[in-house]
Formats: sequence, structure tokens, C-alpha cells
Amino acid sequence: MHRADLRHSDPALSEKLARLYGLRDSLPGITRAIRAQYQDFLHRLGDPHLHLPPVIHVAGTNGKGSTIAFLRAILQAAGYRVHTYTSPHLVRFNERIVLAGKEISDSLLSSLIDEVLDINADAPTTFFEITTALAFLAFSRAPADVLLLEVGMGGRLDCTNVVPHPALCLITRIGYDHQLYLGDTLACIAQEKAGIMKPGTPCVTNILSPEAIQNAVDEIYADQAKQVDCPIFRYGMDWNISINDTDADSFIINVQEQMLLLPVPVLPGAHQIENAALAVAGLEIIKDRLPCAPEHYRLGLHSARWPARLQNISAYLDTPKDWDIWLDGAHNQDGARALAAQAHDWARQDPRPLHLIIGMKKDKDATAFLGLLAPHTTSITWVPVESLGDESHPPATLQTAAGWQEAVQQIVQEHKGPGRILICGSLYLAGDVLQALETP
Repeated sequence: MHRADLRHSDPALSEKLARLYGLRDSLPGITRAIRAQYQDFLHRLGDPHLHLPPVIHVAGTNGKGSTIAFLRAILQAAGYRVHTYTSPHLVRFNERIVLAGKEISDSLLSSLIDEVLDINADAPTTFFEITTALAFLAFSRAPADVLLLEVGMGGRLDCTNVVPHPALCLITRIGYDHQLYLGDTLACIAQEKAGIMKPGTPCVTNILSPEAIQNAVDEIYADQAKQVDCPIFRYGMDWNISINDTDADSFIINVQEQMLLLPVPVLPGAHQIENAALAVAGLEIIKDRLPCAPEHYRLGLHSARWPARLQNISAYLDTPKDWDIWLDGAHNQDGARALAAQAHDWARQDPRPLHLIIGMKKDKDATAFLGLLAPHTTSITWVPVESLGDESHPPATLQTAAGWQEAVQQIVQEHKGPGRILICGSLYLAGDVLQALETP
């Protein structure tokens, strides 16, 4: 268990969460399987996964959370009550379960933990099984118009994949991550993601990365869709994005024989246009079920929030005004590729030196991550991730600092401004930063 998992203002609730996290290693080697025991546990809870509002199920390697943030903002702009289930959390466990637009309360979370642990009765289970069951229970009891459900890992064998008839499935960009569990090729990973497809449920897929494997993965998606009788809408074939040559602050999406001119989303980075467009494409395809108008899309793209995704935290730090400090939770190759594209744009728009502060889990491929970012940086400072403890990546031979705050001070003092600092490499590191700054 990581110290970040137990951060909570309520000590009694922290103790209960510790019991949940203590389940993580109770079933080594089968933590991804949809086990009969898990389904039996759901049945003893009253099958809450069968009593949910319409579900939008989201899988993928990168962009799941951002896509859900856009979906949530658009749907709320249209007046819908929206539940969301996402992971991991950054600061507090409550972030994972949002009921009709509000994080689950401490009191409700506490009572649900008691309920699920009591019904489980010490039977062998895992953290994600019992957490997902708890979330289903909360969602089934609170009225809402739609549930945005994020896959934890993979898709085919994920605990969220017990919902029999989602309204919509979305698959964001795929890339290399969790290869130990999902396979070491993009084809294997794509097959796992495609496992969320259901009979009669529309599934919309996004741009692939790298684009050279688009055709091969498209074929995997098409084969799976055919096997389960799932209507599929693939990027580049059934919908697409194009640049608006007359206005750099907008883009065009073509879907269902309709062209929509939409504003560039408030979340920075070219990759966020893809995530926003995927959300819009999916909602357009199910607009008979959850109608949204163009003005709702525009409002949602302007108002979406998703912390630690190219988040500017300069205002929370005592640094010179000519320094910009950015925070991002990217931790794999595709995330690094998106950050490298942003670094290139920064250099083109305002060529200030970029300094990287990085901390990672030790099971991540730091060499591949840094290989994509290093050409864009003036300096790289490695820091331990406090909340990871022994699971933080060792600093090796890189320049190091005692922590991210010391690294910021060190960089500003040694490199006279103006400049940029990008803190990245781990969502746990991002959570440490946001907790220290107490950002809203």
C-alpha cells in the first residue's frame, strides 16, 4: 500500500481504507480476472451492476480520464445528472466515486465500506473487486441520468466489465503500459481493450499511437465487433477530426454525416483535442438516447477540469513571474510522446528553456519515457516519489533533489529566468504535489 492511498482528513476513514488496500496482495496473480467469486459477491450485494443508469464505458491506455472529464462537462451542461467512476485518485479516495456531480461523502463512503466488508465476510477478494462493487452499490442507490465508467486496466477481464448492456463504449488511444498483464505488443493490448465491446452497444475508437499500426489494430477492433455484434465507429473511417484553417482556436469533427465546428478545449495539449473529439463523437452517435446540442459541446469543452493533466500550478508557488510551472501525471511512452509534442509547441511559441522534474514507479520504463522528452529539455532532475516509498524509481546517475519542491528551488536558482518547469512521471507524484499545494 502507498502512503498516498491513505491520505484523508478523517483518521477513522483512513483506517477503513487501509483494510481495503490490505486486500491488494491477497490474490496474487489473478487480480485481473473476472472471477466467479466476484460475481457471486455482486449477487449477494443485490446485483447493483444490473441496476445502474445508462453506462458509458471507457477503456484505453491514455486519455480515459480526460475523455470522461469532457463527457461529464458536456452532459452536465446539457442538464444531466452524472455519476463517474475513475481511478486512481490524486489526493483523496472520494475522487474515485462521484454521485450526480459530487464526490461521495465521507459518511456514505464509510458506511459502504462497512457494508461491503461485512457481506464479503473475509472471503478472498482484491482491492479493485471490492472497490468496484462498492461503487456499483453507491451508483445503484443514487438517482442519475448516466454513469461514466472507467476501466481500471485492460478491459476484457476488468472488474468494470460486468455491466451487460452499456449505452456506449469508447476506446481511447492505446500504447505500451502494464505489458506484464496485457501483453507486450500493441495488438495484444488492443485485443484486451476491445473486450469491452457488447452486443448492440455502439463502440467508438480513437486515433492510434503510433499511427503506423492503425490498420492492424483497426482490423482487431473490427473482428471483435463482428464476433459480438457490436456497431463500431473507427477513427479515420467512420468519424474524423480536421484543422480549421481559418481559426486556430477551433477544430472540426465529422461524425454521422454531420460537421461540427468546436472550440479547442480548455485542457491544454493537442492530444486533448483527440480526447474531446472522442467524447463528442460518442455522444453524437447515441444522441437519440442522451441528446446534446452543439452549445452543450462548446460549454463542456470550455469548462472541463481534470487535475494534473498539463495543469499550470505557477500561481501556487513562490517563483519568479517569468517562470511557468506545469504538472502532468504522464508515466508511459504515449504520455511522454504527448508531452514532447507540447514541449515542441512551447518552444515554437515562446522559446524558454524547459526543465524536467521527474519521479516514477520503479516498474515503469524510465529510459523510454526520458528518451522521448530529453531532446526538448535543458535539464533533468530526478526526485523520489514520497508516497510510493520503496516503489519509487531509484535516481540512478541523474541529477537529483531531495523532493520536488527542492528541485523547483534548485532549478530557479541555478538557471536564471525566464524558464519553464514540467513535473511529471507519476500520478502519485502529481498527487503529492497537489496535496502540498492544496489546489482547488
